[in-house]
Amino acid sequence: MIREVVLDQKRTRGQVWLKIVWQTGATSEHHVQRRVQTYRDYIDIDRLRQRIVELNAEHKMDAEIAAILNQEGFVAARGCAFKGENVWLLRTRWGIPTVKINGVDKNPMRWPDGSFSIQGAAAELGVTPQTVFDYLARGLLAGRQLAKGQPWQIELSDDQIRQLRNRVRRTKRSKKEAS
Repeated sequence: MIREVVLDQKRTRGQVWLKIVWQTGATSEHHVQRRVQTYRDYIDIDRLRQRIVELNAEHKMDAEIAAILNQEGFVAARGCAFKGENVWLLRTRWGIPTVKINGVDKNPMRWPDGSFSIQGAAAELGVTPQTVFDYLARGLLAGRQLAKGQPWQIELSDDQIRQLRNRVRRTKRSKKEAS
C-alpha cells in the first residue's frame, strides 16, 4: 500500500512533516506535533505566551493556569502535562509578573487572617527580611505561599515572638562581646 514515507523535522518548528507516497502514485502530506526538549522549539510558542498572559491578567495562579492550559490541549515542552512550575518558569522567562494575592504591589505588615508578611515578621522580631527568610529555611518559622513567587504568610504566636526576640538579643550581645 505504501511505497515511501518522507519525514522532515526541520520544516516547521515543533512539528514533523511527513509525506506518504502510495503504491498508486498518489501522495498525502501530514503535520504531526512533535515532542521538543525546549520551548525555543515549541510549535506555537506565541499562542502559548498570549494565553498565559491572558490567564495571568485574570488573576489566575500558576497551578490554575496549568490546569486550564491542559484542558485547552496545550502540552508542555517535553510532551507532558503542564504543572504550576512550568507556568512559573515561562512567566519568569517572559517577564510576566506574579499575581499579587492582595492586588497591590506592597504587602501589608499583617494579612487579614492575622498572619505576617515577611516585612511584618521582620519588624515584629526586630530583624531584617533576609533573617526572616533564613528562619523560614531553617525551620525556625513556619509560613506558606499560595504558589511560588507569591508573598509569604507567616504564623507567629506570642510565644514564638518572645523566643525569637530573645534569640536576637543573645546573638547581638554575643557579637558585641566578641568584638
